[in-house]
Amino acid sequence: MLSFLAFAMVATFMTLIMTKRLSAIVALILIPVLFALLAGVTAGIDVTDLGKMMMDGVTELAPTGVMLVFAILFFGLMIDVGLFDPMIAVIVKLVHGDPVRILVGTAVLALLVSLDGDGTTTYMITTAAMLPLYRHMKMDVRMLACIVIMAGAVMNILPWGGPTARVMSALKLDAGQVFVPLIPAMAATAGWVLFVAYRFGLRERMRLAKLPADAIDETASASEIIAEDDKSHVEARKPKLFWFNLALTAGLLVALIMGWLPLAVLFMLAYAVAITVNFPSLQAQRERLAAHAGNALAVAGLVFAAGIFTGILSGTKMVDAMSASVIAAIPPAWGPYMAPITALISAPFTFFISNDAFYFGMLPILAETGAAYGVSAEAIGRASLVGQQVHLLSPLVASTYLLVGFVGIEFGEHQRFTMKWALGSFLVFFAVSLLLGIIPIRA
Repeated sequence: MLSFLAFAMVATFMTLIMTKRLSAIVALILIPVLFALLAGVTAGIDVTDLGKMMMDGVTELAPTGVMLVFAILFFGLMIDVGLFDPMIAVIVKLVHGDPVRILVGTAVLALLVSLDGDGTTTYMITTAAMLPLYRHMKMDVRMLACIVIMAGAVMNILPWGGPTARVMSALKLDAGQVFVPLIPAMAATAGWVLFVAYRFGLRERMRLAKLPADAIDETASASEIIAEDDKSHVEARKPKLFWFNLALTAGLLVALIMGWLPLAVLFMLAYAVAITVNFPSLQAQRERLAAHAGNALAVAGLVFAAGIFTGILSGTKMVDAMSASVIAAIPPAWGPYMAPITALISAPFTFFISNDAFYFGMLPILAETGAAYGVSAEAIGRASLVGQQVHLLSPLVASTYLLVGFVGIEFGEHQRFTMKWALGSFLVFFAVSLLLGIIPIRA
């Protein structure tokens, strides 16, 4: 019964946000509470500690929420002062107003920036550089969000990106056993991302060609595009402090990669230094803070609401019930095929539950099951990472709210537009892994 309620809760939640019946923040709070109360009545779950479950979830995500708030404030400030203007100028010269070049360039930029393994910085830097151009060209910003998140999903497999580190920790493996064999599959999936970007570009080229001749100024300079996109913040540009801001941002990225301090602390320190140096006046600081408060509040609210969802999912043991029911449903005859089975179930499970719950709770059981049939732990570990190609579309991934907030679209709209292309990434990654023997078809 508990497993049924868990799957029903997830299905209800996804249906409501994708059909726009409820906003993501409302659904994240109300739906798990309602199903937890239902579980208390029908499955005998003790819900007297429901408040503690929710606060545990909020507490667990609090560092992520703080980090995203100050990441928005820091990168928003860097956009205001013009740090990304030279990058935009170079991109404007390269693309020559061609949607195909713009979209392929978006994919290349996102893939390169994603090398640091942090989705937050990837989304902020890529959207800061490309969004003014998309708006000027009247291009579909859903395509920008789609390409950026697909590129991020490919590079999320890097050992310092998170999921691979969890696999190595849970199964006591090293990068040579898990990550290195996956590189050809990652390269092929990156090629798929570029292909999708090219297809989008062709589609936009045809659509924009039907607009009136004077609808878009394809000869506009970078400065004109920047001013057009951000009329209210042009006066905040600080060209004399460009090198200081560049050094500060580069230092922040190095510190993030090296892990010198917690992410939240690094962004707080960087923001404090940046706002003080660029805007010594308290009034100017208040204005800059107010300019980005809306984005910061929206993202923080969604993150803490997601904490309610994950807290109840874990506290009521719904996650454990879901995992047990799936593993129990695998017939013994399928045992030798545990590697491809793990790859297939990794997509829905890393979408509906957290990476921690899947990799630390479910993966060791899958690996033990596979070992009984002669399937190696490293094969199961590699297979478990295939689902990361759709994981970033999960409503439990905090950084995705940052992306949709910056681009200016609804979370459900982003899911509907991007899901089929992300599933394409999953199929490419899976197929190449099988064809090259990265994931053995059977023991």
